[in-house]
Amino acid sequence: MRELEFKKREAQSGTAKNVVIFLHGYGADGADLLGLADPLAPHMPDTAFYAPDAPERPAAMPMGRQWFSIPWIDGSSEEESAAGLERAAEDLNAFLDKVIADEGITASEVVLLGFSQGTMMALHVGPRRQYKLAGIVGFSGRLLAPERLEADFQTRPPVLLIHGDQDDVVPPQSLNEAAEGLQTAGFDVYSHIMKGTAHGIAPDGLSVALTFMREMLGQGEN
Repeated sequence: MRELEFKKREAQSGTAKNVVIFLHGYGADGADLLGLADPLAPHMPDTAFYAPDAPERPAAMPMGRQWFSIPWIDGSSEEESAAGLERAAEDLNAFLDKVIADEGITASEVVLLGFSQGTMMALHVGPRRQYKLAGIVGFSGRLLAPERLEADFQTRPPVLLIHGDQDDVVPPQSLNEAAEGLQTAGFDVYSHIMKGTAHGIAPDGLSVALTFMREMLGQGEN
């Protein structure tokens, strides 16, 4: 088990009642997404924001981190990639357990927000946890091994999928494929398409994510 390094933004109110955990994409690190706390925190004052670094350095680049290898980028095998996913899932589960214990909260007060490969991690790990998370937000990612989900899931947290219609890294169709796989397994799935957006997070997508997270965490209107 590898202990994940992380960055944290404390709750604006001074008391964390819930947590959002950002899961970054391939070749980035936790700092890449922690900046999202700036526009979110005023609307989620009782929320602490965590941004762990993925456990590995990518073989294909000198900087950044990866949750698992990507064969078409680094030449690894599909077997190596799948094994890396499972190792990273163990690491992330341990991190989630520690955050929940340290903050004195329950799983129902945690949202996972992923981007790209971080979305793949969120959609893989979240449903397989024993206790149901408040929700999962997935930007610009995909659902890995959808054929396994129905047999593997332990809980069904609500899921919001967001994707740019001009994404040339992870095809926009990945949203529909993920939604189909999740809905087949009985998940409640919401979606939003960011018009004119490539592989990134646009203001309208973040606004939709904010509304979803506040609702799932039981926060009223400010």
